[in-house]
Amino acid sequence: MALHVTGLGRGDLEEAVDCLLQCADTAVAPELSAYRRSLARLLGDALDALPSRAREVAE
Repeated sequence: MALHVTGLGRGDLEEAVDCLLQCADTAVAPELSAYRRSLARLLGDALDALPSRAREVAE
């Protein structure tokens, strides 16, 4: 699956990952906490996998 995001820089997406992790910390339901951590991990891994040129353009 591919996701095309426009108008956001790498820092904005990193902020979204941080927010997901903070929400996971405050979630009452363990399932919701695990889901949010999973999403954060997937997004973070995708950001880390970007080629260096894509990282430069995104910043």
